[in-house]
Amino acid sequence: MDLTETPARTRPYVIAWVFSLIFYFLEYAVRSGPAVMIPELARTFGVDAVGVGAILGTYYYTYSVTGLVAGVALDRTGAKYALPTGIAMVALGCLLFALPGATAGNSGRLLQGAGSAFAFTGSVYLASRGFRAQSLATAIGATQCLGMLGGALGQSLVGPLIHGGFDVRVFWVLMGLANLATGVALYFITPNDANEQARQPAAQGGLLQPYKIVFSNPQSYLCGLVAGLLFAPTTIFAMNWGVAALQQDQRLSYAAAIWACSMVPLGWVVGCPALGWLADRLGRRKPVIWLGAGGMVLLGLQQLYLPALLPLPVSLLLFGIASGAAMIPYSIIKEANPDHVKGSATGAMNFLTFGVSAVLGPLFARLYGQSLGLADPAAHFERGGLFWIACTCLALLASLLLRETGAAARPATSMPATNPSPALT
Repeated sequence: MDLTETPARTRPYVIAWVFSLIFYFLEYAVRSGPAVMIPELARTFGVDAVGVGAILGTYYYTYSVTGLVAGVALDRTGAKYALPTGIAMVALGCLLFALPGATAGNSGRLLQGAGSAFAFTGSVYLASRGFRAQSLATAIGATQCLGMLGGALGQSLVGPLIHGGFDVRVFWVLMGLANLATGVALYFITPNDANEQARQPAAQGGLLQPYKIVFSNPQSYLCGLVAGLLFAPTTIFAMNWGVAALQQDQRLSYAAAIWACSMVPLGWVVGCPALGWLADRLGRRKPVIWLGAGGMVLLGLQQLYLPALLPLPVSLLLFGIASGAAMIPYSIIKEANPDHVKGSATGAMNFLTFGVSAVLGPLFARLYGQSLGLADPAAHFERGGLFWIACTCLALLASLLLRETGAAARPATSMPATNPSPALT
């Protein structure tokens, strides 16, 4: 395979990848936005705040499971049909959020989670066909950058907008229409490589054959464990519990708590592409994981025991930058598995990563969330912080078992493992 092929062959995938970033941006806004409109959603659905929390939590159930479906669909049919289908589900889920009743809320959130599973997986699929192997970690980092920007704006901008009187139902209708428009554009822009995918080995061995390959590789589980443990402080704490924790335990105002928590996903906007670039530049993945995880531990300890050293928003911004290292295992799992199961590898990665979140979320709620506002604030906040520091340390230990897959660790005569098909070569 010749890596010097003219870029005209891959340019359509790059253009489609750019539009998939819009979907990923919107998906993250859909994921994080409800955290700043709990009272409004409670009135819309006719439930209390606990009921809203239960509705919002259903997102990760369908997200993790549908990630497996998304991976198989991409490996067997390509992105032209799979990605717009996922966007249509998110759009419908947003529109259902504008309807009254808990049934509409639960149905909408389940659809949002299911459709969102196609966002990152589809973006990585397109990036792996539009960029060379040497730039893949950078492209994946840029993908997550746009997603987290959506997460940050979903809190920092939407919160004041909703609390300023903007109708929450109108907001969800607009989000649904924005997703729908993006899906239509992607359908017409994305190359149709269904026939090419049908000839790949992954399509010849049965529907579950790609996952037999991915899940028989111990490195896949390690990648999911490391990414899940590094992801959890942002997906579970900063995006779900952070605002309430800072209000109750740190006595911050609502506006100050939203601003501080929005710094974490904003840090990803910088950290994901920067650390991805560094991993590509070094040709090694593991040292960048250690750098990011080590930074997370140090900043977590600073927030607990030396809070005056840095303003909280600055510390959380740096924490978000360091936690961008959670994206590096997404490159490793693609490089540690055969070329023809790249879509399934990313789907499996999402399943494993958010499977960790599905376990840690209820555990943290039991250990920390139930006593929020009832225990000594300082001791309570310290207990919650140490929980996430312990998770990060566990990620560091697990990363020691990962096999280095960067270009510098491969023989000069070997071909990069991330070339997914002849379309890239």
